[in-house]
Formats: sequence, C-alpha cells, structure tokens
Amino acid sequence: MSYSVGQVAGFAGVTVRTLHHYDDIGLLVPSERSHAGHRRYNDADLDRLQQILFYRELGFPLDEVAALLDDPDADPREHLRRQHELLTARIEKLQKMAAAVEHAMEARTMGINLTPEERFEVFGDKDPAQYAEETEQRWGNTEAYAESRRRAATYTKEDWQRIQAEVDDWQERYAALVADGERPTGEAAMDLAEEHREHISRWYFEVPYEMHRCFADMYVSDERFKAYYDAMRPGLAEHLREAILANAERRTAGS
Repeated sequence: MSYSVGQVAGFAGVTVRTLHHYDDIGLLVPSERSHAGHRRYNDADLDRLQQILFYRELGFPLDEVAALLDDPDADPREHLRRQHELLTARIEKLQKMAAAVEHAMEARTMGINLTPEERFEVFGDKDPAQYAEETEQRWGNTEAYAESRRRAATYTKEDWQRIQAEVDDWQERYAALVADGERPTGEAAMDLAEEHREHISRWYFEVPYEMHRCFADMYVSDERFKAYYDAMRPGLAEHLREAILANAERRTAGS
C-alpha cells in the first residue's frame, strides 16, 4: 500500500509544500515513485513522518530532527523512550503554565492587580485567589463581594503587604492566647475577635456582627477554614468561633 503526497498531507495535517520541502532536504524521501514520477509514500515513510512531526512539535530544528532519526545507534525503542521523556517534561511545563494562568485569572476575579511574582512575595504559598471561583459562586451576587472587589482593585503591593502583616501579627497573638489557656469568652479573646472583624471591615467590606457570627460558624463547619485556623494552633478554630460569638453578644447586648 502506498499513498500520494496529497493523501499523506491530509493524513498528517501538513501541506503538500511541507512534504516537498522534507523531500528536497532529504528529511523524508518517499520510498516510491509512480510511473509518472509522482511521490508515493509507504507505511515506513508514514512512521518516519510521525517521528518528524513529533520532534517538530517540541521545537526541534529540522537538522536536529534528521540527526536524531538517522542516528545509526538508535533503535525504535530508544526513540519511544526519548519521546516519552520529552512529552512528560512538556506536560509538566504546560501544567505549570496553566496553573499560573488560572491563578492570574482568579486573582483578577478578586480584583488583586498584582503580578504572579508580587503575589508570591506578599502572600507566599497562601494565595488568596485559591478559592476565588468558589467565593464568586457563593457570594458573587452580594454587595459585600462587590465592595471587596472594588477596594481590592485599588490596592498596591504595599497595601497588600500591610494587610498581610496585620494578619500575621493577629494570628501570632491569637495563637499565643490559646497556648496560654485564655478562655474564648474572656476579654482578651473577645478583643482579638473584634480586631478580626474590624480588619475585614477596614480592608474588604463592612462586617456587621450577625455576619461575623456566620463567619464564626463557617470557620468550624468548613473543613478548609477549620484546617487553616487549627494549623496556627490545635483547637484555634473552635476557640475563635466561641470568641466571635461572645464578642458579638457583648457588643450587641441591649441594642
């Protein structure tokens, strides 16, 4: 079985001109010619073309492709092994690129106008865009979400560094409070709970006490939030919930 240059071009998704060029430079010389002198390709030629197109897809220059395919010491299994290694590396690179683009899209959704390098510099491995899509799905229609996006879009890298510094300082002090055995209904814990509410209100959106109560329940019921807070100190998520509820009761009593 042999195939014309037009048929092969159709099979491989290349142009007839490309096949002519490969023939002219000796990269893919058809094994047969018709009585009229037209190129005819057999199955071995198609196998070689597949190899050529694979290496070309990975960015190899034509002269390097020829050297690889014409290496007398290489057998078909060696080509397959090399191709597998190259494909694996390519897939890993593309996955990292896709992840970077996805994070950039999520950050834009949240209104965080920082480069990937700046986000890493500010947040490290705690990228706030990690749950951007879920956040939009859950609260995208709320005024609080819209206000958060409006504010975030105006913040510079220095603003985000200040925000993160406040978070780090608060976390350190709350973890120390739990370690010291302070009760969640004590003044110190309730004051830090109020500071937690004020931080969100100052930088993102106004948090009434009823909303803060909802946050408190979520910090325990949602395993991801619970893991986040408990990573600071075991039991901190539940402790914070009780402190937020006590602080809200203290602040709204009699109102």
